[in-house]
Amino acid sequence: MLFLKVTIEHPDWTIIVLEGERIACGATGRNGGFVAASLTHGFSNGLSRWPEEMPELLRMGEQNLREIGERIDQLEIECDWLVSGEIDVATQAYQVKDLEETHLQMLELGVKSQFFTADQIQARINSPIYQGALLDPDVAVVDPARLAWGLARELERLGVGIYENSQVKDLEDLGSGVRVTVGSRSVTSRRVVLATNAYPPLLKRLKHLIVPVYDYVLVTEPLTRDQRDSIGWLDREGVGDAGNQFHYYRVTADGRILFGGYDAHYHGKAGVKPEFDTDPESFARLADHFIQTFPQLSEVNFTHGWGGAIDTCSRFSAFWGKAHGGKTVYVAGFTGLGVGASRFAALTSLDLLQGRETERTKLRMVKTKPLPFPPEPFRSWVITWTTKSLQKADRENGKRNLWLRLLDSLGLGFDS
Repeated sequence: MLFLKVTIEHPDWTIIVLEGERIACGATGRNGGFVAASLTHGFSNGLSRWPEEMPELLRMGEQNLREIGERIDQLEIECDWLVSGEIDVATQAYQVKDLEETHLQMLELGVKSQFFTADQIQARINSPIYQGALLDPDVAVVDPARLAWGLARELERLGVGIYENSQVKDLEDLGSGVRVTVGSRSVTSRRVVLATNAYPPLLKRLKHLIVPVYDYVLVTEPLTRDQRDSIGWLDREGVGDAGNQFHYYRVTADGRILFGGYDAHYHGKAGVKPEFDTDPESFARLADHFIQTFPQLSEVNFTHGWGGAIDTCSRFSAFWGKAHGGKTVYVAGFTGLGVGASRFAALTSLDLLQGRETERTKLRMVKTKPLPFPPEPFRSWVITWTTKSLQKADRENGKRNLWLRLLDSLGLGFDS
C-alpha cells in the first residue's frame, strides 16, 4: 500500500519492487489473517509502553483499519475482508480477572469492547474450556495472500515494476543514491525502503534488534452444517486465548477453521530456512489442542498446514530508522501483527523518506528503538529459558518467576 500512495502522489517517479521469492511468499501471505486496528501489538502492550500516546495511537489505528477496508472496496480486491472483531478468551480462571481489567482500561480510552461471562461466550462460541472473554471490535479477518496479490495487480496497472525471485544481496551508499545489488546485476535508486521482515537484514544495525521465530498453523476441511451448528461462531470473529503461549483461530470464508499459534521456535544461527516451514511435532500439538478446544469436532480432518518466520523484536511492535544519509528507510519488528500495522508503517516510512514531519513521525513509538537481543550463544539461552518460564507460568495460574519479573521490569514482557 506504500507504493500505491507513492505512485499516486508522484506519477513522475520510477518505482520498482524487488521481491526475494514471489509476492506474498513470506509472512505477508502465510499469516493467520487477522487485521487489527492496534499499531502496538495489542492494547495492553501499547498502554504499558506508550501510555501518553495511546489516545493518538488508538485513533490512528482505527483510521488505518477503516482506510484499508475502503481501499479494498475501491480496488475491488476479492480477499474475504470482514470486520468481525476479535475475542480474547480466558481458558483459566486467573485470566478472567486480567481480561476484566483490560476491558475497563479500554472503555476509559473509548474502545467499545465487550466482556462476556463463561455462559455468554460459550453461547456465542461453544467451547467447554472458555471461562470468560473480551471482544475488541476493531479487528478484521482477511485472506492475506489474496490481498497482497490484489495490491500487486494494482501496482502493475499503475506502472510499478515488480521483480520476483530478485533477492537483494547488498546495499551501497554512492552519495547521490544507493546501489542495490541483485545477484550479478544492480540498480541505483535515490531512495530505498527496506521491508525484509524476519529475513536476514541488509543492515548490520538490525542484526541484534530482530530474531526470526517460527509459528505454525493448521486448517481443517470445510465443516458440515451439523459441525458448524455444534460450535456456533456465526459472526466469524477472530479468536485468541489469553495464555502466554496462546492460540489464534478463525473461520474462513469457505467454512474451514484456521488454528495456529502456541509454539514459537527459534533456530539460532540457522535463521530462516525453507525446511523450517513445516514441523510435524508442532502440527501434532496444534491438532491435539484443537480437539481440546472443540471436542465436538474430533472427527474433523486437517487438509493444510504451514509455518513461517515472525520478525520478533523486544517491544513486539514495529520500529523505524534511516541509513545512508536518510536515503534508505527501514521498518521491522511487527512480531506477528503486521497485516494492519504494516500499512501505517509504510506511510510512516514514506514520511521519513521524504523528510516530512507528520503526526506519525512525531510519535515516540516511531522515534525510539527496541532494546537489542544479546549475541549468540546468549541469545539462544535467553530465548530457551524465557520459553520454559512462560510455559511454567501458564501451568501455575500465571505466576511469573524471577526471570520473567526481571524482563517485565526492563520492558521486555515476553509472551510467546
